[in-house]
Amino acid sequence: MNKVTVFLPMRKGSQRIKNKNIRDFSGIKGGLSFIKISQLLKVESISRIVISTDDDEIKILAKSFNNDKIIIDERPEKLATSKTLTDDLIEYVPTIINSGVILWTHVTSPFIDEFMYQKMIQSYFNNLESYDSLMSVTKIQKFIWSEGGPLNYDKSKEKWPRTQTLTPLFEINSGVFLANVSIYKEFKDRVGSNPYLYKLDSKEAFDIDWEDDFNMAEILWSKYGWPRKTKRNILETSIN
Repeated sequence: MNKVTVFLPMRKGSQRIKNKNIRDFSGIKGGLSFIKISQLLKVESISRIVISTDDDEIKILAKSFNNDKIIIDERPEKLATSKTLTDDLIEYVPTIINSGVILWTHVTSPFIDEFMYQKMIQSYFNNLESYDSLMSVTKIQKFIWSEGGPLNYDKSKEKWPRTQTLTPLFEINSGVFLANVSIYKEFKDRVGSNPYLYKLDSKEAFDIDWEDDFNMAEILWSKYGWPRKTKRNILETSIN
């Protein structure tokens, strides 16, 4: 299997959650950043982890792993503000990763662990004959409306159909995007014109975007986390 380069964006600060990338999480020093880097280092198919940041604390944390797979990208100031567009960051990626397959992920998805990353990478390569990229999604099979009415069922045929008969929709949960760098250059996007939709359940896809999310994620982590042995090892490593 071809090797994959991770793009892990972590800018300094957060408008909604103060220091969300680096603050302690469920008793783990280095928090979400420590967890995510630890997960990614365990993935066999990942050859490099490019951490794009302007945060000195994150740089120190990344260097503390003392692992040659980790590469620190000094994020330009113009791409490290709350006003930075994702589109601009996408166009930046192929200037620092110029070949191969890119896995874009975020520290705010702590429940996507090393086993799931490996499965998604395998799925990406297994489906390349039919799809040009991959992104993680969460299936929604509920009554979904816009201002104009229902989106996934025909009210003129049946006002309240059984939920299992509703047309499923898929929310992009931003957990993982997988594509060759050529897709970034051609489409100026992190997915192509025909991405494979890799389904994650709501716990796996849990994204920390607000303070309440952070608090809820800590509760979920204490209940689920990773397999107990792995979780214990992380706690021990972060304390030492």
